[in-house]
Parts: sequence; C-alpha cells; structure tokens
Amino acid sequence: MGTRPRQLLSFLEGVSTTEMQLAASAVLLVAGVATTRLFAPLGVKFARRKITETLVRGRVERGLALVAEYVPWRVPAWLFVRLLQGVVVSLTTLALLAVWGQFELLLTLFALFQQSIPVLIQVGLTAGLVLGAYVGTDFLEDWLARFTERSDRLTSHQEEISVRVLQLVTFTAVGLVVLSIWNVDLSGLLVGAGFLGIVIGMAARQTLGSLIAGFVLMFARPFEIGDWVEIGEYEGIVTDITITNTRVENFDGEFVIIPNDKVGDSTVINRTKKGRLRLRLDVGIDYEADVEEAVGLAKDAMKEVDPVMVVPSPEAHPKQFGDSAVVVELRFWIDKPSARRKTRAIAAVVREVKSAFDREGVKIPYPQRELAGREETRGFQVRHEPPGNAPADANERRPPLESQ
Repeated sequence: MGTRPRQLLSFLEGVSTTEMQLAASAVLLVAGVATTRLFAPLGVKFARRKITETLVRGRVERGLALVAEYVPWRVPAWLFVRLLQGVVVSLTTLALLAVWGQFELLLTLFALFQQSIPVLIQVGLTAGLVLGAYVGTDFLEDWLARFTERSDRLTSHQEEISVRVLQLVTFTAVGLVVLSIWNVDLSGLLVGAGFLGIVIGMAARQTLGSLIAGFVLMFARPFEIGDWVEIGEYEGIVTDITITNTRVENFDGEFVIIPNDKVGDSTVINRTKKGRLRLRLDVGIDYEADVEEAVGLAKDAMKEVDPVMVVPSPEAHPKQFGDSAVVVELRFWIDKPSARRKTRAIAAVVREVKSAFDREGVKIPYPQRELAGREETRGFQVRHEPPGNAPADANERRPPLESQ
C-alpha cells in the first residue's frame, strides 16, 4: 500500500467520536452532491470552451473537421459529466467508509483495485480497438463512395462487396489482436480453424467455387446490371449480380438464376458493352438479276430505315451461290441495343428491301429443283392420250411421269 493512502487512513483514524463522524459524513455528502450536480457540469462546459478557444486552431481545427466528416459518431458532453460524477461518487463512498472505520473493507477494495488494473487496461485496449475498427471501416466506406462517384472503375455493386470484404478482414484482424490481448492461445484455435476449413471446403465446394467466381466477375466486369448478355444457352437482361449467382431475365419474362461458377465456365457474349450492335440478314436474288444493282438497292433501302445507324453505314455483299439464288448478306448497325430494337430493325429492313426490289423488278426466287433421268433409262417419258378418248378412270386424267 502506498504512502498517501496510509497518511489518509491515519488522518481518518483521528475522527473517532460519533459527532465528528456525523459532521464529516455531512460535509462529504454535501461536497459530493454539490460536485456531481453543480461543479461537474459547469467544469466540463468550461473546460470544453477553453479547449475550443485555445487549442482548436489552424491545423488542429481542420483535422477535427476532417475527422468529423468521416466519423459518424460524436462523444457528447453528458458522457464526460457522467464519468466525472461516477468518479466523485466512488471517492465519496470510500471516504465515508474510512470515516466510519471500515478500514479492512477499504484495504480490500484498494487491493482489488490494484489487481484489476491490468484487466481495466485490457478492457480499455479492447474497447479502443473495436472503436478504431468501426471508425476505420466507416472511413473506408465513405472514401469508396466518393471514389465511385468520381470514377467509373467501380460500380455500386462492386463498392458494396468491397466494403463488406474490408469490414470482414478488419474485424477478423481486430478479433485476433483482442484474443492475444486477453492471453488466449491462438495456436490451438488456428489448428482447429484449419481442420474446420478443410471440412467446410470439402462439403461446400460448389458454394465456395461460386464465391470465388463472384469475386472474379466483380473485378473482371464482363457485364453489368442492365446489359443484354448471352451466357451459354441463356440469353436475356442482367437484373442482379451477387457473390454466389447472377440473375438474368429472358425475353419470355422468366428469371434465370445462374451460379457464378457456371458463368465463369461458359462463353459470355455481351451485346450492349460497346453501345451498338451489328446485325446480319441474308436475302437471295434471282440468277438472272443484276447483282450490283441489287446490292445498291439494298444499301439505299437500309439507309432509309430509322433504327439503322448511318455511321457505320449499312453494307451489302454477295455471299455465296445458293441452290436457287445468289445470296447477298446485309449488314447494318443499331445503337442502344436491346431485343426490341433488334426485332424492329430486322423487320423494317426486310420491309424496305422487299419494297425496293419489287419496284425495280429484282426477283427474290422461290426454292427451285431440277429433275433429270439417266440416259440409259431413256429419262422421263410423258404419255399423251389421243383426242376424244378421255380416260374412264379419274385417276388417269393427269399425264403420268414414267421413269425406269
């Protein structure tokens, strides 16, 4: 026990009579009540005003303003008042115990207080680390939000995922540090966590694969919400992207949930990434028609279609010799691609090209076939009936085709 507590106890031992004890108790109670009810609030207010007037200047003021911008919490003045009042009440209680001769109890309390100092330090460090982790993650969240507003490198979905990952990493690290502060053996915990991780990894391979694929998709960004994509055999508009799966609404109004590991293993075609889409359409023209004239008519007709872009200009090229026609490939672009605009553009191009060909007499032939017989079998022979000798059977009205 220190020298000052012993001197205080020696002084209080002199207060031996009941009258002196009552008088000392009254003085202590009055002083305690006055301090807690009057002097504590006034003292905190005065100290706060003086600190603000004398210390909060220049860089300190700018630094506090910056911290106040990021940190969403504020330590109110009443918390300092309550803390000061608690200290005064505790000291008054100890003084009353000493006045009434409860020295053994006081010595026990002092001993307990000395023994609890390390625990109090651990509690304070734990509270400080948790508070620092909370403030730090909030600071990072605000910084990411402002960074996302100024730049297009991160989408809102990527921002949310990044914040959650940072929070998980930060609080995990703080948790490990807190356990070490409280002298918890982490070796056994880490070994157990390792075995548990192996078991969980074997039991949830597909889920973990989807999680990893979700992070890859988040940073690779092959598509975003609202894009028109084709993923494997599925095609539609992306409506949601999570850590584990991607949701696509097809053009029948159905929602398709695709696990992210399946997305990573499939070929992804993004039709809206560039902001425009080229469409192709085949049309056949008669072998007797002028190919160059038909190509020019098709180009001019496509330029008159509203959904078709002028730049890049529409193109038409002879593609191949078909069975019944020369096949010409029409190529044209549309902007802001969607399934509806694609359908409208193709329908409009078909109408305009058909009308242009009809006006200029360019024939789009029907499928044609040629029948030929082998020479050694005398080919096809048509049997003619003499005039006036109509067949009796109705089935013999049409001239039959005979082949050997």
